[in-house]
Amino acid sequence: MTENILQVKRNDEFYYPIVFRKNFEDLSNQLKTLKLQERKCCIVTDSNVAPIYLETVKKELEKVSDTIISIILPAGEENKTLAQIQNIYENLIKAHFDRKDLLFALGGGVVGDMTGFAAATYLRGIDFIQIPTTLLAQVDSSIGGKTGVDFLQYKNMVGAFHQPRLVYMNVHTLDTLSDELFSCGMGEVLKHGLIRDLDYFEWLKENREKVLNLDEDALTEMIYKSCVIKKTVVENDPTEKGERAVLNMGHTVGHAVEKLKNFKLLHGQCVSIGTVCACYLSLKRGLITKEEYESALEALRAYRLPISVQGLNAAEILTATKSDKKMEQGKIKFVLLEKMGYAYIDKTVTDEEMKEAIEVVLEESGEEKS
Repeated sequence: MTENILQVKRNDEFYYPIVFRKNFEDLSNQLKTLKLQERKCCIVTDSNVAPIYLETVKKELEKVSDTIISIILPAGEENKTLAQIQNIYENLIKAHFDRKDLLFALGGGVVGDMTGFAAATYLRGIDFIQIPTTLLAQVDSSIGGKTGVDFLQYKNMVGAFHQPRLVYMNVHTLDTLSDELFSCGMGEVLKHGLIRDLDYFEWLKENREKVLNLDEDALTEMIYKSCVIKKTVVENDPTEKGERAVLNMGHTVGHAVEKLKNFKLLHGQCVSIGTVCACYLSLKRGLITKEEYESALEALRAYRLPISVQGLNAAEILTATKSDKKMEQGKIKFVLLEKMGYAYIDKTVTDEEMKEAIEVVLEESGEEKS
């Protein structure tokens, strides 16, 4: 990777930068460049991230702001609720935040989604900055302006599109991730290669050892390449009217599994399981070969991702997919591979096909199939 800034555009005009750094020391300079200094700042983070990075980020913001408050949310998907959004609103109101002030999302995808949603709806919209600290957030959720919360255990059912003013990535935050959380992010990374870049997918397979050993150069190149794919798709379709839906490969079944397991499985793990279903359907329709299908499964396994799930059956997973927010006129928009490295949206997948694909991810666990 030769560049350290990606520029996200909207309607062919500059919209916001994605900045790649090895620490937080350039954050204040980036805010000055965007003319976002001398505003009240609120850092939203969670109970896992706050002890590690909150004070460091706060000290950096003190260079450009006289008023900095922080909100520490309880960590975990189960806390991604409207009640916690209300908590953010109350803190902002008490601190007299107005439309010129700033929110900062310091953490993983849950913190990013919630902070973005609070920013989109407080005073009908204020600016916010994404500071993603997990691999999943760095390669996926921090880019593109999707925000939201879960509602009655339905994933991201309430939300808004609200683009950040800056995405600031400190690659070294990955050093503090558990192996499980790192692999969770790889579910989205591998998906990027499958849907838009076969060369990148092959690169991920070839560089597995370096990536899993957190080799700095390999990690930076990987995150950069994933961000290029995500930003390109988002630029073409900022509010998911068409092409952007390909980013949801593995998510229809994945979200259903996530819900039915009461979020005990991580998002990237559920996406991996859903990706197996999508690849299987692509195989059954003659779009990819058996060897290519096995190659996809091998890559998921190589990055310590699950390809099966226990404790569920096909009928209940199929039923859960019907409440997916990506339904359109009663039909599921299922993402399949037209070929390895290129995905498309298919609205013709039948319940029978879906059930057969779901049974594939139940086979290894020995669970019921109906």
